[in-house]
Amino acid sequence: MVCYNPNPSTKGTSMAKPRLVLFARYPMPGVCKTRLIPALGPEGAANLHRHLTERTVRVLGATGLTVTVAFTGDEASRFADWLGPDVALVEQVDGGLTERLLACLDPAPVIFFGADTPDLASHHVKAAIAALELHDVVIGPAEDGGYYLIGMRRALPELLIDMPWSTDQVLPETLGRLERSGIVPVLLETLADCDRPEDLARWPGLAA
Repeated sequence: MVCYNPNPSTKGTSMAKPRLVLFARYPMPGVCKTRLIPALGPEGAANLHRHLTERTVRVLGATGLTVTVAFTGDEASRFADWLGPDVALVEQVDGGLTERLLACLDPAPVIFFGADTPDLASHHVKAAIAALELHDVVIGPAEDGGYYLIGMRRALPELLIDMPWSTDQVLPETLGRLERSGIVPVLLETLADCDRPEDLARWPGLAA
């Protein structure tokens, strides 16, 4: 595996800038961040999701690239009112996470993000963009065994099909598939997601 280089080489074949695709649900109490409801209540969990989504949009937008929000949970007009005119909107398709990701896979290059990573910063996004200049895949590992971003220089649907989502096997399974395909990914800094009540202790001011 190739680890993150803070000063990546600029040599290599130029390519189109990747699409930045953020998957987000409308912050409706009771239907988002449900695992945090025992700690924050339905309204508090929804407000936290609202904050994290807005923050992630700002971080992605700081790159100067168009941010596409793959949305669910309400109409496009509600998302436009919420997130403003600078984001592109595409409705998520019906089905599981695999189906929703596959629907947004083309055209590549593309980088997928969730809105659950409070420590995601512009330098992580810029490093992912730079990595795809020279490599087929870039991954931002999450501490829970998944990832907070995955980028592909070319469409690789085999990394998304029959994946054990929401388990600690997502990252190992992804790396195993890449190894069997002879693809060496770039791995960025490992970050933590905020999904469970015990995660809140890491960011004391986040719930407020």
